[in-house]
Amino acid sequence: MSGEKDLEQLKKEAAAKAKAAALAKKKAMEQAGSGAGKSEAVEESDDLAKKKAAAAAKAKAAALAKKKAMAEAEGGPSSEGASGEADDLAKKKAAAVAKAKAAAAEKRKAMEQAEGGPVSEGDTGEADDLAKKKAAAVAKAKAAAAAKRKAMEQAEGGPVSEGAFGEADDLAKKKAAAVAKAKAAAAAKRKAMEQAEGGSVSEDASGEADDLAKKKAAAVAKAKAAAAAKKKAAELGGSDAGDDAKAKAVAAAKAKAAAAAKAKAAAADKGDSGAKTSEPKQPSPNQFYLDKYVKIITEHLGENVLEDFYINSLSKDVPTIVVSRSAYYKVAEFLKYNESLGFDYLSELHGTDFETHMEIYVHLYSYKNRQSVAMKVKLDREAPEIESLQPLWAGADWAECEAYDLLGIQFAGHPNLHRIMLGEDWVGHPLRRDYEPYDVEV
Repeated sequence: MSGEKDLEQLKKEAAAKAKAAALAKKKAMEQAGSGAGKSEAVEESDDLAKKKAAAAAKAKAAALAKKKAMAEAEGGPSSEGASGEADDLAKKKAAAVAKAKAAAAEKRKAMEQAEGGPVSEGDTGEADDLAKKKAAAVAKAKAAAAAKRKAMEQAEGGPVSEGAFGEADDLAKKKAAAVAKAKAAAAAKRKAMEQAEGGSVSEDASGEADDLAKKKAAAVAKAKAAAAAKKKAAELGGSDAGDDAKAKAVAAAKAKAAAAAKAKAAAADKGDSGAKTSEPKQPSPNQFYLDKYVKIITEHLGENVLEDFYINSLSKDVPTIVVSRSAYYKVAEFLKYNESLGFDYLSELHGTDFETHMEIYVHLYSYKNRQSVAMKVKLDREAPEIESLQPLWAGADWAECEAYDLLGIQFAGHPNLHRIMLGEDWVGHPLRRDYEPYDVEV
């Protein structure tokens, strides 16, 4: 009974204080101005005082009911600690509601002073709604914190440490603040849109702004909750947890690298198998001409004059014949003067050192048939010597002098075989594989 008497006494004191404050405010407003605006302000202040008293009464009644329910559930009067917590929570709720309403009234008053007249019901309604939402958010957050603390105490079998509960309170406060900020931003955005468009914003636009604000607030709350959980896990796990995480990351990276290498190898194998199973290469369009040259040469000069013949796919599919050392000049002469062949132009002649032997490469062209042929001959590397083709094609003159100058190949029958790049007193031939400069310093 004493508790009920105290509650009634508190209600009366709160109502008296609220009325006194309203009366003082009314008197101040009467002194500051007059007219219909005063009466409206007085009525609003009375309503605000009544709402404050009603909120305080409701909060205390709720605390008393909660205390009674806890006593019935535990089979006796609730402990002083639980009762104190319920009373504190009720007082905080009432204080939050009162603060929010006072802030709304101050905001309304400021708007009236700025606009030079009473604020419209729509604006005050929005301010009141925002204040109510803020107070509700704060109350919900604090109730959730209290419930979480109680659950943690029941789970751990004892009171929760101040640090853990402080973190929960901070998280709840941050959530409430984020929600309030998001809603305030949405309201401001809506008001700005109304002012810009010269009228009220459509419900769809307002709903979208509210949804966006809610999503932002939810995202902020989730991110903070995840950060708090991660911090707690790190504190519990310590350095071992960090090492495990690093080891897992390294293992995952290695696994990915191995998988990538395996996939690459499989692709390469697949490509090789595809190449192996691909269709056989189509014959060269110049195969007909190679067969023709070989047939004519062997019919007139014999089969022993050719050591090999093939299509050189690395050089535009040129028909290529390899002649014997003894038949070199005879085959060249036949290629020029045979009516079916008629290779009347020597476009290239050069030598190559293959370490095991020397080789002469001659490229011929027939203007009449508009066809070409390549002729090769292998020479002894120790004593490279071959007949000169200068009597057949004058263009072989300087080409043979170059091969002599750089490789030391002798061309029998050449009218003026001499060095054309290096001096006659130069020692050695620079394009030979075993060439060593005579003057090493140079």
